[in-house]
Amino acid sequence: MSGRVRWGILGPGGIARAFTKDLLLAGHTVTAVGSRSEDSARAFADEFGIPNVHGSYDNLVSDAEVDAIYVATPHPFHVSGARLALEHGKHVLVEKPFTLNAREAEELVTLAAERNLVVLEAMWTRFLPHMVRLRELLAEGVIGEVRLIQADHDQSLPLDPSHRLQSPELGGGALLDLGIYPVSFAHDIFGVPDVIHAISTPTPTGVDRSTSILLGWADGRQALLHTALDMARPNRAVLMGTKGRIEIEPTWYNAVDFTVYDADGTVLQTVSGAVDGRGMQYQAAELERLVAEGRLEGDILPPAETVAIMRTLDTIREQIGLTYPSER
Repeated sequence: MSGRVRWGILGPGGIARAFTKDLLLAGHTVTAVGSRSEDSARAFADEFGIPNVHGSYDNLVSDAEVDAIYVATPHPFHVSGARLALEHGKHVLVEKPFTLNAREAEELVTLAAERNLVVLEAMWTRFLPHMVRLRELLAEGVIGEVRLIQADHDQSLPLDPSHRLQSPELGGGALLDLGIYPVSFAHDIFGVPDVIHAISTPTPTGVDRSTSILLGWADGRQALLHTALDMARPNRAVLMGTKGRIEIEPTWYNAVDFTVYDADGTVLQTVSGAVDGRGMQYQAAELERLVAEGRLEGDILPPAETVAIMRTLDTIREQIGLTYPSER
């Protein structure tokens, strides 16, 4: 392998388009794209000037000019696409949710470790510069002991029963597409919760339309989270501490500013979240850094934490009765 990681795109859909655009904007190398339809792969390659086009995932992961695969298929197919890439010796960045459940996540993490390959969840918010700075300020105690997280991810999305988001067969619903953001954020700040409570309202197709989540920790910390796919809200996140609070502007999971207040409400500082593009290149840079350093995991989102997040999502789904036919 050369010093620069060469990326292959598995599943040329909308999220892959946003990711590839940011990769190229930031100077990363994309050498191949693969799809079950060669026409789709060709159109994607033409759009971004990608040299190698593959009409199957097997051909993509067998490409000697590819070092890392970005898996961007619908949720139920993440595990098979990532497994295929790992079995062919490729590092893998898997779009969130990492898998449908913790069992599948553990399978991929174990396989990656056995093959000495990097596997990373593409929870792109984790890697944004403003989130890196947020964690630094919390570690410095700028708002004292953090006691409460409030975070939502609510959008007004297609209600057509045939749409992917409405389909149990495709892992639809608010939780895995949207709710994973605040759940992952709570894990990031507080770690694995000790208590999980959730209530939900389903869509006519049987996926979750609106879900409220309460997470608790043994020392008294709490997270109040909400997700919905049929109503748009500001999507601001707030961290409450004993000496103040931090408010992350809408939409908090994007590259946005946040403001630090003291206990009296006085502004202490505002941190800019501005980046080039959407900011999806930072997760790719993290994978490339790990590869260059010969490491299998970093501190921002190690594989064990990804599995733990999937366990929390599994518990929430069990409580709200959300199941998927494609689960093994």
